[in-house]
Amino acid sequence: MPRPIQATIHTAALRHNLARARRAAPDARVWAIVKANAYGHGIEHVFEGLRAADGFALLDLDEAQRVRSLGWRGPILLLEGAFELRDLELCSRLDLWHTVHCDEQIDMLATHKTKVPQRVFLKMNSGMNRLGFTPQRYRAAWTRLNALPQVDEISLMTHFSDADGARGVKEQMAVFAEVTRDLPGERSLSNSAATLRHTPASPAQGRPHESYVASDWVRPGIAIYGSSPDFPQHSAADWDLQPSMTLTSKIIATQSIDTGATVGYGSLFVAEGPMQLGVVACGYADGYPRVCPTGTPVLVGGVRTRTLGRVSMDMLAVDLSGVLASGAQAGVGSEVTLWGHAANGAVLGIDEVAHAAGTVGYELMCALAKRVPVMVAP
Repeated sequence: MPRPIQATIHTAALRHNLARARRAAPDARVWAIVKANAYGHGIEHVFEGLRAADGFALLDLDEAQRVRSLGWRGPILLLEGAFELRDLELCSRLDLWHTVHCDEQIDMLATHKTKVPQRVFLKMNSGMNRLGFTPQRYRAAWTRLNALPQVDEISLMTHFSDADGARGVKEQMAVFAEVTRDLPGERSLSNSAATLRHTPASPAQGRPHESYVASDWVRPGIAIYGSSPDFPQHSAADWDLQPSMTLTSKIIATQSIDTGATVGYGSLFVAEGPMQLGVVACGYADGYPRVCPTGTPVLVGGVRTRTLGRVSMDMLAVDLSGVLASGAQAGVGSEVTLWGHAANGAVLGIDEVAHAAGTVGYELMCALAKRVPVMVAP
């Protein structure tokens, strides 16, 4: 039989989370962000759950071709734009919208031969200091683009650096609003955190009105995959988000150890008393973080317990003592939920596992290894 590890993609959860983002910004159209192979889920696996989006946003031309091959005829946005001149040929052929964030991309557009002008999103660096024109140079870039016959509509775009934290979006919003005050075009500002936290529909109260973000397009990424953009301040459940990925395996061996016995490479865990442990067919070669310490949450038979010792390439150890004490079955063949949904309905949020590893849910999703079989559930 095949190794028992498996990832499950939940189509219903994707639909739910997309609808949740739309409720948060009811006056905006919604990009479903499917970059990084749909955050590790697989573009083909998530398409059915996200096809109610108004458009798909991603990074590279291969991903764009895959979305088109699935039958999507609506908008597709290249979030980093063209990387070289010949990319614009495929933009024309596939009818792609694309971001413009530097002078070199404007230069490429100026030399691009096309009969059909292209829709572009002009990006402002309002404080993230990653991509985009500075506020001082933004209007000049807009003027250059507006003069090109290769360009049709120009939309205006920025990205928030602190929408998930105390600093918020007020300063960047003020910069963006001042510079674009009289420029025509649709606006796209809000990522997952801004969509959930900085709209009038947000359940978080007490923010001044100037922290509300109005966008013609919102760009939810991590939220549509059921992870909280501001964990641990809010959990996914706080935002009414459902896990879109479950990673499960089974116990393949058990051990009874005595006081003072150690577990795993480096003997990092030392038993304080006699205990039972299970060995799970999951390791860092499957995408489970090697840095997860003892105590990282895990479900065995739907009962919450913890990992023990260092994660190996193909295996990790879990504490069975509390599971057995609860009356649950825990032995070879028992279900282990690394994150997501257990068979009994219990849920372990991916953010909890990521937090234990000192990272974010994004990384765990994107790190799912190719060797892990993937099933798509309704």
